[in-house]
Amino acid sequence: MNDYILEIKNVSKQFPGIKALSDVSINIRRGGIHGLCGENGAGKSTLMKILAGVYPHGAYDGEILLNSTPLRNSYIGDALKNGIAIVHQELALIPYMTVGENIYLGREPVSHGIINRHKLYADTKEILKKYDLDIPFSAKISSLGVGRQQMVEIAKALSEDARILILDEPTSALTDTEINALMRILNTLREKGVTCIYISHKLEEFFRITDTVTVLRDGMVVDTIDTAGADTEALIAMMVGREMTERFPEGKRNPKKVIMEVRNLTAYDQASRDKKVIKDISFTVRKGEILGIAGLMGAGRTELATTIFGEFGTRISGDIIINGEKITVTSARDAIDNGIHLVPEDRKGLGLITTQSILENISLPNIHRFSSIFRIDKHKELQECERLAKDMSVKCRSLLANINSLSGGNQQKVVISKWLMTRPRVLILDEPTRGIDVGAKYEIYKFMNELAEQGMAIIMISSELPEILGMSDRILVMCEGECKGILEKKDATQEIIMTLATGMNGVHND
Repeated sequence: MNDYILEIKNVSKQFPGIKALSDVSINIRRGGIHGLCGENGAGKSTLMKILAGVYPHGAYDGEILLNSTPLRNSYIGDALKNGIAIVHQELALIPYMTVGENIYLGREPVSHGIINRHKLYADTKEILKKYDLDIPFSAKISSLGVGRQQMVEIAKALSEDARILILDEPTSALTDTEINALMRILNTLREKGVTCIYISHKLEEFFRITDTVTVLRDGMVVDTIDTAGADTEALIAMMVGREMTERFPEGKRNPKKVIMEVRNLTAYDQASRDKKVIKDISFTVRKGEILGIAGLMGAGRTELATTIFGEFGTRISGDIIINGEKITVTSARDAIDNGIHLVPEDRKGLGLITTQSILENISLPNIHRFSSIFRIDKHKELQECERLAKDMSVKCRSLLANINSLSGGNQQKVVISKWLMTRPRVLILDEPTRGIDVGAKYEIYKFMNELAEQGMAIIMISSELPEILGMSDRILVMCEGECKGILEKKDATQEIIMTLATGMNGVHND
């Protein structure tokens, strides 16, 4: 039997004005875990869509062999019939239905014209047991955390006899505990003979779980290597086409006077009026400073950001002071009027209007700058947006193109650009580099440094400790809605941050 379950031979894919894939050849070993990495726009998603049947046979050049037989997918259903399934970064489950109902949705066992729920749940228990998936089979999806929801997606694929499982950024929204659980599951799948294709921007994960990794750049294969004999620096060099001597650019920041002070900020859960989500938090942010906010999932970091931005809830107490004056923030408009802007964690759901162009997304919050009673000055709007897009190195064919035509990293640059047009005093960045490649991350880091050097105060929320340590002047660590400590950069280590983030007593150096 051929060692390769999947052979991709000289595959090319053309879009209007763009060659997304150029002569790509990759061999995937049977029963292994094969990594796929590259910068945004390298061609990873296009290749996976070909394998999953989104782009049918005939819509691309080249040949794909499955078990030495030519693959002829006409649509997604063909790929599933051929045993190829994909677990997307954005999970597609129905929250008010149970685990079993989601796994067998559209394929429910039927007896005498009605769904046989006894068999549905028996089959669900069998598939969960076979692959050691720790999920309550009758629980509603809405009651599960993101990690377990992802397990449901994996179980759904395996229930359709998937022999090749594609995982697209599977850990982007998981806690460390959930990531560890996913790694155990992937090892179990490997033992059961399931072949996995693993896509991630977290390069260290390739060395933890994959056997081999293929690097794509500009739609072409750079190389396929065994992970056992490689390192992170080698992967980065292959991805970006050059050696990166530093992951975090050296800034020349000079934090000055306090521009914002938060005193005793408390916010209550919108669903439970007696539950405090933010508990008596106080801190300051200085001009020209990057203040990092660290903590585990559920620590209250995003709730803190949205409370300061006036969009979390109404039961709030405490003070927000800008340049020595107490301000009232009951809405995003109040925050913006006082120079506080937020780049949200969910860039597609909250930061972009996906039906509009790049130009419209940048200009929308600033439309008053270009409009009069009777008209919008289109020339001025285009000039300003082009300047910002150039400053942020947004890579696009035209600002008139739809925002969905951009890679994730370039979409994030657009979200940041639209808020920079009004020159905020305080810029809050919630997970600014989540789901984007190492090259785009570096560009965003450089721009953050430039903004801070110009005197802007930046609050950066991140789940990546190297990013927190590499970019912050001071670090506020949260646990269960409380500030457990504020560390100077020189005093901070991953071990100290994790000790505070898990609830140990800390010191407050503000």
